[in-house]
Amino acid sequence: MKLKISLAAVLATSMLTSTAVWAGPEIVAGPGAEPECFAPWSADTKYMQWPAKEGPYKIAIVNGFVGNTWRIQMIKTAKAYAEDPAIKDKIAEFKVVSTGTDAPAQLGAIEDFINQGYDAIVTIAVAPDGFDRVIRLADKNNVVLVPFDNVLDTDAVMQVNEDQLAMGRMWAEFAMKELAAAGVTEGKILEVRGLPGNSVDRDRSIGINEVIAASGGKWEVVSVVGNWDDGTTQKVVADAIAVHGQFAAIVGQGGSNGVIQAMKDAGHPWVPVAGESENGFRKAIAEYKDAGLKGISIGQSPGLVAVAMKAAISALEGNPMPQLISVPLPVADYTTLEDGKNFWSDLPDNFFTVNEFPPCGVNISGPAIMAKDESDVN
Repeated sequence: MKLKISLAAVLATSMLTSTAVWAGPEIVAGPGAEPECFAPWSADTKYMQWPAKEGPYKIAIVNGFVGNTWRIQMIKTAKAYAEDPAIKDKIAEFKVVSTGTDAPAQLGAIEDFINQGYDAIVTIAVAPDGFDRVIRLADKNNVVLVPFDNVLDTDAVMQVNEDQLAMGRMWAEFAMKELAAAGVTEGKILEVRGLPGNSVDRDRSIGINEVIAASGGKWEVVSVVGNWDDGTTQKVVADAIAVHGQFAAIVGQGGSNGVIQAMKDAGHPWVPVAGESENGFRKAIAEYKDAGLKGISIGQSPGLVAVAMKAAISALEGNPMPQLISVPLPVADYTTLEDGKNFWSDLPDNFFTVNEFPPCGVNISGPAIMAKDESDVN
């Protein structure tokens, strides 16, 4: 009997200890800190609160893929924002690593930073799932883990993103509207996908194809993979034009400069084109709009990393935070583009044009970003 009681007591103690260790952030009532900046995704978004820690903090950026200009600019932006007077004194150590497309390598890097005693880890997830182990480890150590851009299919961590499904729908709605205005109701539409395996690519593609399917037109959608990279996109679009001939419209997730160059090289007529916020793409729309290039540019900003860093620091300070933070979609089209306002003729074509978030007090200049490099900070 004594043995049974002793074992029961040990088991009960173990369960209580386990509950305490793996509790993670507390679910609390809203509103959260700075709601004009950290807007909840919806009315149903829950709020999370971590125990307040005294700063300054050790913060790491764990990127995955780094083989396109968006990711390179994102890393440069993170480095520039870490030196911003608004947060510089709140950061004791700042590290950046890029692990490639291998999910175990990214998970290993996150675990390593947790074990080194880092307070917050901001990451672009290589895949939307498989992070349960590092989430539990982060909770155990009171580490704030903040995925952004390519987010996770979980509500167990605080995340920062723009609405990727809505972005895909808006691209396709623009193309359908322009085609309808021109009296075009059938033909081939080229869809340029992003990096395979990511939630962003998946959700954008779902939105694009939902709208096209619901339009009532007789459309054949041809999909190619451009990896959100200008060079890769130029090649796959050129190959698609060579194989399929003329497209009625092109809807691309990124690598938009490559779309334009491939169309030029092939002598493809200007048609409605939907794409990202690359400076060169916006330059081209402004230049060729009267020749038939009806374009829309919706920016998934590399500056999201700054909002994610700011959110991590706010959480470490003990503030209630939305579990999923919504950043508005910045949209410009051939009717609203203005040099010096939403594109810059004196900046490189591969510069992403949207890096200001006034409600968050985040405004990182192009020169400050371009002055950095994409190398790891160890």
